[in-house]
Amino acid sequence: MLKKRELLLSERQPSSEDETMVPVLTSKKASEFPVNEVVCILQADLQLGLSQEEVNRRRAYHGWNEFDISEEEPLWKKYISQFKDPLILLLLASAVISVLMHQFDDAISITVAIIIVVTVAFVQEYRSEKSLEELGKLVPPECHCIREGNLEHLLARELVPGDTVCLSVGERVPADLRLFEATDLSVDESSLTGETTPCSKSTSHQSAATHGDIASRSNIAFMGTLVRCGKAKGIVIGTGENSEFGEVFKMMQAEEAPKTPLQKSMDLLGKQLSLYSFGIIGVIMLVGWLQGKRILDMFTIGVSLAVAAIPEGLPIVVTVTLALGVMRMVKKRAIVKKLPIVETLGCCNVICSDKTGTLTKNEMTVTRVFTSDGLHAEVTGVGYNREGEVLLDGEIVHGFSCPSISKIVEVGCVCNDSVIRNHTLLGRPTEGALIALAMKMGLESLRQEFVRTEEHPFNSEQKWMAVRCVHQTQQVLGFHKSKTSLFCVSQDKPGVYFMKGAYEQVIRYCSSYNSRGAAFPLSHQQRELYQQQISYMGTAGLRVLAFAAGNEMGSLTFLGLVGIIDPPRTGVKEAVGMLISSGVAIKMITGDSQETAVSIASRLGLYSKGCRCLSGDEVDQLDLQQLSQIVPTVAVFYRASPRHKLKIVKSLQNIGAVVAMTGDGVNDAVALKAADIGVAMGQTGTDVCKEAADMILVDDDFQTIMSAIEEGKGIYNNIKNFVRFQLSTSIAALTLISLATLMNFPNPLNAMQILWINIIMDGPPAQSLGVEPVDQDVIRKPPRNVRDSIITRSLLTKVLVSALIIVCGTLFVFWRELRDNVITPRDTTMTFTCFVFFDMFNALSSRSQTRMVHEMGLCSNRTFCYAVLGSIMGQLLVIYFPPLQNIFQTESLSIFDLLFLVGLTSSVCVVSEAIKKVERWRGAERSRTIDYFHEV
Repeated sequence: MLKKRELLLSERQPSSEDETMVPVLTSKKASEFPVNEVVCILQADLQLGLSQEEVNRRRAYHGWNEFDISEEEPLWKKYISQFKDPLILLLLASAVISVLMHQFDDAISITVAIIIVVTVAFVQEYRSEKSLEELGKLVPPECHCIREGNLEHLLARELVPGDTVCLSVGERVPADLRLFEATDLSVDESSLTGETTPCSKSTSHQSAATHGDIASRSNIAFMGTLVRCGKAKGIVIGTGENSEFGEVFKMMQAEEAPKTPLQKSMDLLGKQLSLYSFGIIGVIMLVGWLQGKRILDMFTIGVSLAVAAIPEGLPIVVTVTLALGVMRMVKKRAIVKKLPIVETLGCCNVICSDKTGTLTKNEMTVTRVFTSDGLHAEVTGVGYNREGEVLLDGEIVHGFSCPSISKIVEVGCVCNDSVIRNHTLLGRPTEGALIALAMKMGLESLRQEFVRTEEHPFNSEQKWMAVRCVHQTQQVLGFHKSKTSLFCVSQDKPGVYFMKGAYEQVIRYCSSYNSRGAAFPLSHQQRELYQQQISYMGTAGLRVLAFAAGNEMGSLTFLGLVGIIDPPRTGVKEAVGMLISSGVAIKMITGDSQETAVSIASRLGLYSKGCRCLSGDEVDQLDLQQLSQIVPTVAVFYRASPRHKLKIVKSLQNIGAVVAMTGDGVNDAVALKAADIGVAMGQTGTDVCKEAADMILVDDDFQTIMSAIEEGKGIYNNIKNFVRFQLSTSIAALTLISLATLMNFPNPLNAMQILWINIIMDGPPAQSLGVEPVDQDVIRKPPRNVRDSIITRSLLTKVLVSALIIVCGTLFVFWRELRDNVITPRDTTMTFTCFVFFDMFNALSSRSQTRMVHEMGLCSNRTFCYAVLGSIMGQLLVIYFPPLQNIFQTESLSIFDLLFLVGLTSSVCVVSEAIKKVERWRGAERSRTIDYFHEV
């Protein structure tokens, strides 16, 4: 083995002093060596970890534990690529022809217009890319690492070779690790090897012949894989691109993210409109040429009209609106991982929520202790600290002054994986509450007196945790009765089992109960007494844990119960009420007892007369069809585990519901994937769970789900507003030129003016509709049907009415100015300005499909105000600034002309507002009729 090590070090002959300090091992080599060899090669310390100075030195050589994304294409190349668009190339061809025909003014005008159009498109795409890039940075992976003797919670990118990392159930492996401790460890390596069955891991080294492929290296935990079971410690052997996951990442980079259904439908709509537009433009050019108009003029106008009428910006603005909406959700503490979920949020009509930490605060505090021999103790103080007291009949209990209580506290402290450091909990809140109880009694040091020899980790299926421990002095003497510990162990079978968990599970392993230090057989009467106490605590909304200890699993001694309060989160009751009134059903799923679950649900307004509650066992007994029939009436599922969640989701989807499901554990992942919207907890959620979810609640708060649904509905409405504005402008521009050509009028707009309209249609005013603040009433509206098209009959009516008014108004102005039958710059300026002003008022009324302009407030969307103001200023420059007058072939208008145009063009807004009023009146009439029938 020593020769192997010398060979390895000789292969890695350092080229600098830095490289000597920070050697790297491949997973293949690391799996061959015993742990002490790996530690020696990596110059690490398994117990104390690396010092910060050493970490900085290694990072200077190896860099951060992340992948360098391939260099981006330069901005100038991206800008140039915009000119490859076929319509832009046709316009460039038109400019070249104008130069060849010595029409330099036209050539300059067209070139300037092309640059403006291309710049707008470039900025749109750049914003879209940057927004999507930001989404990828929202969920940085984290890990637990030992540095300078302390367990620290770090970002995974901070790891360096030689770091000691601790893994537990549900976590993502942050780097390639050589394992040196593993308890019942099972890792899901499907992301790396494709194997769907979790791989069992060990710590012993392997011979070179047994680990040819990655899957056979059982002492290595690979970066990016997920811990499905157990816990472990490992030493970092490879980070970033030096890990086995590096190659997989490079392949992932080549994959393009799929488009959302909404983006696909917008793409399809854009293609259909493009097809119709090309057909109409072809007819316009043909008719114009047959009427004797100059072919170059008709070609330029045709191409300009194609640029303006074809909504190429539609898919881009949809993407930007979705992405910006997602970024707004981040400020509301909800991280959406997949864009399609934004659309689905507005359709969600059932939310299945965990109780602990989502509906409640997850700030656990022990308030009551009930011993197996009938003592009742009250506990004061809140939080993860020693402030508070344990009171028995008004007297303070401390240390071992009351053995019956102290036994419960000892089990809670020793059978525990969490740590409280500086009033901060590292671990499960329930376990934190038990440590805080031990601190109040001065017994928190008991944990250090025991050494674990066996462990049964807690999971949500079995609902209990047990450890087998040996007292430190017993390891030396062979047997021991501690002065501080309350449990005796036999010499022939060293060690004692400590167990905590749900009463129904713990009591199965008990054959006796403790009474004043002696063990008595567990009778039916005693079980009844404990069950009554559990019901009493549960009715008070307490979460109940049971405790037991003994020499053998299956014949443990029952010690008592602890009642833990987890108060409802502030604002959740109001959020629940709001969602239920808007047509969203809420189901609470919890592992607690029926009494605790119903008490909390009633307090939150989730459970009322006529509602049902169902246990996990009852869910098991029903088939999917039977569950689907009764699930609408069930408000609470108690004593439920993650496997029940999947069945509940399926039963709801069976009856056509769009389901959001919350989860935090490893076993919740399947249900989260099956749900229409999988929601993971940001604070208590495991990496496995976050991986499967579509959305992550940063603060684990139920209110955040309501905010996300509200935002989802608002984003969808904003996209509808944008579609309405862009379609009405497109149709109006096409119809205007078509009618003018068919009626043998001179063209009311020249090519430059049409391109300017395109900039307004695709530019700031249009995009600002995508960031319209969410209507406060939107959450009260019922969920949208997932099959509904974005273009409804109501929307199409508004589009066609707006387009008709714009066309009629613009043609009227053109006819009014053209009375002398000679087209002048004034005629086209009036027509052009009329169309632009119509566009501005159309955008104003498009801000909402239901609310009136005065209800929204003119300045509630500042981006819109700035965009419209900028467009009007640009239009005035086009009219009054001499260089632009030459380019756009315009002339100055009087103040009376402008006032006349404002008065005329405001009609599109007035009519749109009138349509909203009529729709609102009809909706009120319909709801009154429905209410009348309900009363009857």
